[in-house]
Amino acid sequence: MRADRLLSIMLLLQTHKRLTSRQLAEWLEVSLRTIHRDIDALSGAGVPVAAERGQGGGWMLLNGYRTDLTGFNALESQTLFLSKLPEPLAQLGLDSAAEAARLKLLAALPAIARRNAEAARQRLHIDPTSWRQSGKSAPLLGTVQDAVWQGKLLQMEYRGANGSLSERAVHPLGLVAKGSTWYLVAHREGEIRTYRLSRIESAELLDRQSDRPDGFDLAEYWKQSSASFSDRLPRYPVTLRVSPELLPAIRHGVGFTRIESVEEPESDGWCRVRFNFGVAFEAQSFVVRHGDQVEIIHPPELRATVVQMAHRILEIYREPEQTSNLH
Repeated sequence: MRADRLLSIMLLLQTHKRLTSRQLAEWLEVSLRTIHRDIDALSGAGVPVAAERGQGGGWMLLNGYRTDLTGFNALESQTLFLSKLPEPLAQLGLDSAAEAARLKLLAALPAIARRNAEAARQRLHIDPTSWRQSGKSAPLLGTVQDAVWQGKLLQMEYRGANGSLSERAVHPLGLVAKGSTWYLVAHREGEIRTYRLSRIESAELLDRQSDRPDGFDLAEYWKQSSASFSDRLPRYPVTLRVSPELLPAIRHGVGFTRIESVEEPESDGWCRVRFNFGVAFEAQSFVVRHGDQVEIIHPPELRATVVQMAHRILEIYREPEQTSNLH
């Protein structure tokens, strides 16, 4: 709605002090013409919006003008109180402060908004954790957090994926929690890198300020880094015929395996499904686990491997005496 957008423009200018028309348009996902019409509407309503031209210019609110919000609409008040602080942020020691802020905000809401928020909290809970947690703690999170907050150079011993231990000094840029796993984003020797906190063996703040690249945006870096990592993951494409009994479970996902496409059912109800497994062993395990409910169409070497596995399994169970002698 336009009224919400006008309010958003005031809040954005109030928060960022000065923004260009293009920045406002990108933020609110509207055209430049719409932004110009909205600015005219705000001026007509008495809001002191002014333009500063030239490099570094943009729209701004004059004389420290601020708008005070006296209430939220129903959806806004509900979404603010749906769940408690995620566990990773609680690990940063923000749980008490967040709970205090939540209570203050709740108390400031009108009575009807408080009832809406409480009704939403009682009917919907969002749990961001996974059933399968890594179980790896990050005992040095506090030290790394201090380095990030204070902008100090961090000296650390880091164990790489191959098990080797190396010592390095890094310039911390930010912390990222993906699920229950913490990562440190830092730059070293002109290159931005990502370190898993559970692999940091020791960490010490140095008495030297760290450098931060101009314009670095942690969220944008992580988005691009995650996409690049995903693109580099190994892919083992497989096409299977899947029985109608197994198909509903397949549609709901297969762990970390990517499903590329599901074709229309054939005359017998079976469907051709294209998967992208990480490695061949994952595909073998999946096929063996589901037995006569799947049939391998491609690749042929996977079919041959599974046939060999089936023969070996039959040999083991057809010769119980010989098998028992192996123990």
